[in-house]
Amino acid sequence: MKSIYLIRHCSATGQEPEAELTEEGRHQAEKLAEFLAHEEIERVISSPFTRAVQSVNPLVEQKQLELTLEMRLTERVLSKKPLEDWLDKLELSFQDMDQVVGNGESSHTAQKRVVEVLDEVLEGKEERVAIVTHGNLLSLLLNYVDSRYGFKEWRELSNPDVYLVTADEDRTLSTTRLWRA
Repeated sequence: MKSIYLIRHCSATGQEPEAELTEEGRHQAEKLAEFLAHEEIERVISSPFTRAVQSVNPLVEQKQLELTLEMRLTERVLSKKPLEDWLDKLELSFQDMDQVVGNGESSHTAQKRVVEVLDEVLEGKEERVAIVTHGNLLSLLLNYVDSRYGFKEWRELSNPDVYLVTADEDRTLSTTRLWRA
């Protein structure tokens, strides 16, 4: 059985790729490492965004693991322009997975790229892998595993958050929320 830990980054100063963790976020990253210390994680794959890397660095250092940066784990771009009604547009994107706002990325397109990473992990030799990403992309991956995950569940995510996806020998996937904020 494979165990894949889906991790949302800790509290950050912003949404841009270079946004760092806040002071609270740095404390959360330490707590996250403590929380996962007993798990026998063999590999960590992360979005290259600073907040994701900083969120998992304490865990990587503690377990003496190599961190693999993966562009397909970057946050979904709903729109390339700021939107006053971004929350409404985001909600609609869970209802119509093909909706594209301006030059943004549809939910289906974003989901496809994160599922590629999941499939590679499922095909890989490691049994316990952590994937570090962002809220919207994490929600879309959870939706792939269980279609009941949607906008409401995205709103309920915390920073950080941890879900465990398990895959049996038939690649039947199930998910459990591990982190309780």
